[in-house]
Amino acid sequence: MIQAGTLILTLWTLYPLPKGSYAGRAQGASMAKCDYCGSTILFGGKRQGGLRFCNATCSARGALLAVSRQMPQSIVVESVQRIHQGPCPKCNGSGPVDVHVHHRVMSFLVVTSWKSTPQISCRSCGTKSQLGDAAVSLVLGWWGIPWGLVMTPVQIGRNVYGMFHGPDPAMPSPKLEQAVRMHMASQAVAQHQAQKAASAGTQSS
Repeated sequence: MIQAGTLILTLWTLYPLPKGSYAGRAQGASMAKCDYCGSTILFGGKRQGGLRFCNATCSARGALLAVSRQMPQSIVVESVQRIHQGPCPKCNGSGPVDVHVHHRVMSFLVVTSWKSTPQISCRSCGTKSQLGDAAVSLVLGWWGIPWGLVMTPVQIGRNVYGMFHGPDPAMPSPKLEQAVRMHMASQAVAQHQAQKAASAGTQSS
């Protein structure tokens, strides 16, 4: 049984959203979508065959996509509905619970770093995180040339958009289903690797 609290930890390692940085040189601009997490690729990205990923982490974990698509739909739907209608893992308040993304940018003269962080929580907790990152970006985002000036309004705009256009409370979002699928896939891979290691240990003894 998958709990929302477990998925919070899973999001950081299995469902990352893009981070970016600039230090003296611009990367090529792009508006493609990451084939792993579905996020917009503003700059750069990684290619793997015919697929494109927002960063090296998504590229390395892209193999889990095939495993996640083999998860039984009935089990996925049951787990998604349980999490969506369950209590918020951050405040323990009532749901619905879904994936809310907050965005931050920070600049230090010639270095600008930005990131987008997914969070499984209720709408209220999601809005608080978006407000917090918008405030940090407003204060610390501008102090880099040129990308601090570029990315600060982008990240603030993303937070504002997320506050007013969050997931539909009547039904789970595709991002929540994707997080559940990827969590189940990681568990299946880990179990398979543990079985292989146990089998190899038995044969060697």
